[in-house]
This record gives sequence, C-alpha cells and structure tokens, in this order.
Amino acid sequence: MTQARRRKVDELRTEYDFSRAERGKHHASYKAGTNVVLLEEDVAKAFPDSSSVNRALRAILEVAKTQIPSKRTA
Repeated sequence: MTQARRRKVDELRTEYDFSRAERGKHHASYKAGTNVVLLEEDVAKAFPDSSSVNRALRAILEVAKTQIPSKRTA
C-alpha cells in the first residue's frame, strides 16, 4: 500500500493554510439557492454585468407571455 493511501482521510496537507478562513462565509447565499450560469464568450461581451443579463431575460419573459397562448380548460 502506498504512503498516500495509508494517510488518514481527514488529514490535511501542510501547504493548506486556513488561518484566515471565515466559517460560513457563503452559507446564506448557498442556502438562498444561488445559481451560476456560464455564458458563451460572445454572449458575455454583450452584457457588462449580471443586472443587464437579468433585465434582458425579464424582457424576454414578458414577450413570451404575450406570444404563448394561455392554456384554457374546457
């Protein structure tokens, strides 16, 4: 068995430095259900920030609401 396999599962390497770590730093956003979406390079160039992407997507949703007929129950 190699030395690496003999090492305990929870043992950290000496080069890892968590002395300035902050526990739970991203917990609130993770709990809120943050989504990450990767844009293709050409699309990303058209939008300077996430706010502009959200505005564009909301505009598309509004147009889609008027274009797609609502389902009617008979």
